[in-house]
Amino acid sequence: MKAKQEQAAKRQPLIDRFDHSIQFSLHVFLLPASSSRYANRFACASTNTQSRLCKSFCFGAIGVIEDFIGGLMGKPTIADLAKAAGVSVTTVSHAFSGRRYVEPETRKRIETLAQEMGYRPNHRAQRLRTGRAGSIALVSSMPFAVAAGPSRLGFLMEIAAAAAVTAFARGISLCLVPPLGPRDRLDALEVDGAIVVEPERDDPVLDFFSSRGTEVVCIGRAPGRDDLPFVDLQSAATARLLLDHLLAGDGQVGLITGEQRRNSYIEMEAVYAQRMAGSGFTPRAIRIDEQGGEEAAAIAAESLLRANPSISALCVPVDAFATGVLNAARATGRQIPHDLRIATRYDGMRAKLATPPLTAVDLHLGEVAGAAVNLLLARLEQVDVEPSDLPPPGLILRPSSMISCDTM
Repeated sequence: MKAKQEQAAKRQPLIDRFDHSIQFSLHVFLLPASSSRYANRFACASTNTQSRLCKSFCFGAIGVIEDFIGGLMGKPTIADLAKAAGVSVTTVSHAFSGRRYVEPETRKRIETLAQEMGYRPNHRAQRLRTGRAGSIALVSSMPFAVAAGPSRLGFLMEIAAAAAVTAFARGISLCLVPPLGPRDRLDALEVDGAIVVEPERDDPVLDFFSSRGTEVVCIGRAPGRDDLPFVDLQSAATARLLLDHLLAGDGQVGLITGEQRRNSYIEMEAVYAQRMAGSGFTPRAIRIDEQGGEEAAAIAAESLLRANPSISALCVPVDAFATGVLNAARATGRQIPHDLRIATRYDGMRAKLATPPLTAVDLHLGEVAGAAVNLLLARLEQVDVEPSDLPPPGLILRPSSMISCDTM
């Protein structure tokens, strides 16, 4: 009899909380607007705000139901854990979600008690209570022709893998959006925020997220959008590394970039112009539409080499373009590296498996991706974060630009 009374006493707070939440939801959504100040606010809100409020209240009620059922089944609830830790339920929620700052000692105490009590956070209930999707998107307007290799293990994929690891550690899932075509739409995408990789000027991806009020962080500066936070890809430093290496040899150095106005192209072209002015050479630079990929690069590079026999080196930041240049060199009878030296930016599978392997740059994309995720989550939580101290880019010398083994 006494045991039953103790069980009933333990369940009563859950029942009271459940009853209060349900009554509150009914009060807001079922009573006429004139009899509820909450409903008045709801009626005056925008459509998007109304949608978020509906989700918040309805999902909140569902979360309470889940907690209520768990308590009836004898499982420890978040309220039990909060009481044992001497903190609020909100603090416990933040400790597990990572979406708000919690003192390290408090977080550790909560985690230790949770393990001792057998409490497991219900991430689905957390998402229901907050109305958040619990996910972020990684998206780029770069086409697959340049963003990924034949096995889809290129630039974008490396960033995605590293970003997913960091997001998962913070209790967030990552949605990878494939490169978009002109008719593709993002309307069905429901995420809390987005990381946009190397946006171009007037990028439609940025316009889409801005129209929805979705928080955005860029990897690489967004041209013409100084208002957007970004993680720096250090494009100017990368350009100096590549060009100074190629200019150390004899002859003219040419440049091949993309037509799209991405910050990495803009900064590369600016550094190239400075280096050409300092060396006394006439600039030999062309731009190629990214959509054309390797094939378009081969055609354009062959024309460039035939028209400019003095070119002895080419800086080709896009690795897909660089492999196209290898084909152009063969077509024009140029031996690499003796007649033509080539260097690219991204140290991916294309660079490593090319014949000969291509000199490239370690961009530290793992650190860049992790920093972008942390910056985005900090902005979603409305907390300040110190700028990431990323390592400088490093040149990786390979046979495509090295005349003799003595220099290796």
